Amino acid sequence: MHSMSQPVQARQPLSSMATRMLARARSEWQQRQFDAAERSLTNVLALAPDHPEAVRLMGMVAQRRGNHAKAADCFRKVLAAFPNDDELHVGLGIALFELAEPEQALTHFRLASTLAPDSASAWFNLGEALGRHALSQEAIAALRRAVELDPSHVAARLSLARVQASLGHIDAAVKGYREVVRRDPANAEGWFGLSNLNTVRFDAADAARMQHALARPGLAGRDYELLAFGYAKALENQGEYPQAYDVFARANASRRRRVKWDAAGEHRRVAAIMDVFAKEPPPPLDPQLGREAILIVSIPRSGSTLVEHILASHPEVEGANEIKDMQQVVDAETHRRQSAFPLWVPDAGAEDWQRLGREYIARTARWRERKPRFTDKSLITWYLVGAAVAMLPAARIVVVRRDPVETCLGCFRQCFSENSGFACDMDEMAGYCIDFLRLTRFWLDKYPDRVMDLEYESLVADPETEVRRLLDFCGLPFDRACIDFHKTARTVQSLPSAAQVRQPIRRDTARSARYGDKLDRLRQRLQDAGVIAK
Repeated sequence: MHSMSQPVQARQPLSSMATRMLARARSEWQQRQFDAAERSLTNVLALAPDHPEAVRLMGMVAQRRGNHAKAADCFRKVLAAFPNDDELHVGLGIALFELAEPEQALTHFRLASTLAPDSASAWFNLGEALGRHALSQEAIAALRRAVELDPSHVAARLSLARVQASLGHIDAAVKGYREVVRRDPANAEGWFGLSNLNTVRFDAADAARMQHALARPGLAGRDYELLAFGYAKALENQGEYPQAYDVFARANASRRRRVKWDAAGEHRRVAAIMDVFAKEPPPPLDPQLGREAILIVSIPRSGSTLVEHILASHPEVEGANEIKDMQQVVDAETHRRQSAFPLWVPDAGAEDWQRLGREYIARTARWRERKPRFTDKSLITWYLVGAAVAMLPAARIVVVRRDPVETCLGCFRQCFSENSGFACDMDEMAGYCIDFLRLTRFWLDKYPDRVMDLEYESLVADPETEVRRLLDFCGLPFDRACIDFHKTARTVQSLPSAAQVRQPIRRDTARSARYGDKLDRLRQRLQDAGVIAK
């Protein structure tokens, strides 16, 4: 992507002015004044365009500011002159991973750990990337090496616990998180990691330690939020549900101040999608395209991970977890057409949809190396079902939905990434859920042979009947392993569900009744929209 970069010169004298500006940039970097550092470095590079230290520091600054393409360009330039610099390989690996080039990123991380076998940083970054790429066993080995080299490397301990949890090694994950909070009783990610497993019961001493950590002055936004979500779970464990709700609400209010979410804009987008896809797409050129794919469509905390784990227990199906390929293919087409989705849809012909479908199938090839079928469980694909049907005429799409009150509460109780702004405010969460039910009902009515409705409560009430119906819809022969899904060994990257899918189905997961009148406003909103009974 950036191979046209010119290599820097290994040696290049600097003028006295450039030397002073470089020294200033170093100082600004150390003081985390990244905008100022970038301005100083721009001046240095105007005088000495290929000075290696200036180019390297510019790459580091670009990375901190989120400009990963520029960071990769800078690191590649310097690597041409210093190919055995392990830290440059780590920096380039991080940039490439953020640019959705994981295979290239892993190459550089592996090279860094070979060049510097005693570098905890190199092993940590390799392990972190392997874990995110679902290469969990390799990730555990790399992260253990990082912790051996540097027992105080908290990020490596946290990453190791997350990967262990994803593989179902829950006891090891709990031990890892407990060691983090033993070493640092105020560690927000450690406490949140324990709470996020949804299997740990906090005692009064745990609650007191989290409460103490929350009381620290000047606690940063994200750390406050992680600790607060953990503390709220501890209050739940003590039976203090109304107090827990208030803590969740304060934590979500903090998140809402930081994340972007345009509820009215999202509502308009759903209306636009329904309007555009009311018209039939052109007949497919290849009706068999996409038969390998099973798309699982839901909003979070609705049972989608359970459904994926059931399907991935089948000998013909690989579970790919939450992949982004469908969204990335549609986004790339949106960029190419310089028009917003779904406005370009009426202009797309059969050849366009086939091209996009083939691109998706090519991008997802790694999930069919061992088995012929795969699941795609992206939590925003519900917007894209119409595009998926046009792109992949033989794919199967499963809509997983749960009681709307339980769904909204489940999302409100979960500290998501920055991409899930809908969950920070219960009114906005209700609106999101209502839009989801409205749009997925549209898809179910329009494509009854392609889209299946699977209700979580029906699945847990009568697993065998619903699993047989699911497999039949997907064109898969019945296999008992899908009923005994909790025995299946695989990586589950949705950590709130990673422990739960290793247990037989439970029927006692509803929790909204415990919150008393805290959910009355939510129920009224859902009743007014007609999605729950009055």
